[in-house]
This record gives sequence, C-alpha cells and structure tokens, in this order.
Amino acid sequence: MKRGSDALTWQDVLGFFGQLYLLFQESLGSLFRGKVSYRQTMAQMAEVGVGSLLIACITVGFSGAVTALYASIQLVKYGQPSLVGGLVGQSLALEVAPVIAAIVVAARSGSAMAAELGSMVVTEQVDALRTLAVPPVRYLVAPRLLALLLMLPVVTLLANGAGILGAYFTATTNGVAPAIFWDSLQRLTSVGDQIRGLVKCIPFAVIIAMICCRQGLFTKGGARGVGRATTSAVVLSMAFIYVTDYFISLVLQDWVRRGFF
Repeated sequence: MKRGSDALTWQDVLGFFGQLYLLFQESLGSLFRGKVSYRQTMAQMAEVGVGSLLIACITVGFSGAVTALYASIQLVKYGQPSLVGGLVGQSLALEVAPVIAAIVVAARSGSAMAAELGSMVVTEQVDALRTLAVPPVRYLVAPRLLALLLMLPVVTLLANGAGILGAYFTATTNGVAPAIFWDSLQRLTSVGDQIRGLVKCIPFAVIIAMICCRQGLFTKGGARGVGRATTSAVVLSMAFIYVTDYFISLVLQDWVRRGFF
C-alpha cells in the first residue's frame, strides 16, 4: 500500500525531537551568556503573566470548588470533615494548580507564540533577521523561554490561592466549619507540597516554549500553515504536559520517600 503524503514516519518523529533539542540547547546557551533581548522578555512576561492570570485563576478556582464539593459531601457523610481542607489543599498544590495553569498558558500564550512566529516565517521576517546577522533563536525564542520560566510559577501560585478560596466557600456551604477547613489545610498541606507543585512548572515552561516556538519557526504553507502550526502547538503542548506530569510525579514521590522534601 502506498504511504500517504501526510503519514507520520519514524524519521519525522526523530527529526521533531532533534529540532526541539537543538532549539533548547541554543536558547539555554543564549540565557547563560546573557544574550537575551530584555525588552522582548518583559513583553513576553506581560503576555504570559498578566494575560493568562485571570483565566488561570477562574479555571483553578472552580476546579478547587468542584473538588471540595465532592470531597466535603463524602467526608462529612462518613464523619471526617477535618480531612477536607488538607485533601483539597494537597490536590491543588501537587496537581490541579500546576497542570491546569500550564494548560491555560499553553492554550492562550503558547498559541499566540506559535501564531506570531509562524506569521513572521511566512512573511520572511525571520529570514530578514538572519540577513541582519541576528540569530532568530536568541532574539525570538530565548526571551519566550525566560518569560515562561519566570511567570508560570507565579501564575500557578496565584491560581492555587484562587483554588483554595473556591474550595473554602464550597466546603463551608456543605457542612464543613470554616475553622476546621483552615486547620485541616494547615495541618495536612506542607510547604514541601507547595514546592513540589512549583517544581513542575519548570519542565512545563520548557515544554510550552520549545514546542510552540518550534511549531511557529517551522511553519509552511502561508496563512493555512500558520493555523495548522498554532493548533498542533497547543495539542502537542497539552499532551506533553500530561505525560511529563506523570513521570515528574513519580520522581518527586521517590524524593519524598528519601526525605528530600
């Protein structure tokens, strides 16, 4: 059977990961050498932080409310309301806040990165940078990577606070006393839980930056290609975030058993 022109091959997969590695290597080199456009970095920090904060807080806030709804109903039913705050707090800190915040940033800011870079490619602005002896990765990719590394933990931390507030209001309307909720949260949720959740933001930020910038820089086919690059950037970022989250959780849990947290 003749292979279709759009069929995915092992060469395509290996080429994709190779391009991601080279992009990350060059971006990291630019960061360590300090050769980064700080104006671009500040603009991207505003895009990632301010632009994504509201929707991240809303999403995580209602996720915390839903988690508290089911947790409070079941635990109050079995006479354990003192576990609601801690259970919801750990869920938010370790999983809900970092993962959902990363998904929101990938969907909003990551798609904008892919679309912007893709448009620059099809209008030959990236070629113009090379003509002017300006490395596109240093000027375009490194600032976006740095912005994500700095702002994703901030967005996650604030979204986690919104999730706790949502959980508090839901739990207290379903039979959990306010004092019991806060006592449970403080007693069962440690600083180590918060740190482990924020640690996940580092690989998530790298995933979003590298995949979205790679999809944008390798755009082909004009305006239609920009649309395909943007869609694939968001889909791939989400898939990689969930897969990476599982393996990072295994590693962090092993560190907890070894007493690192």
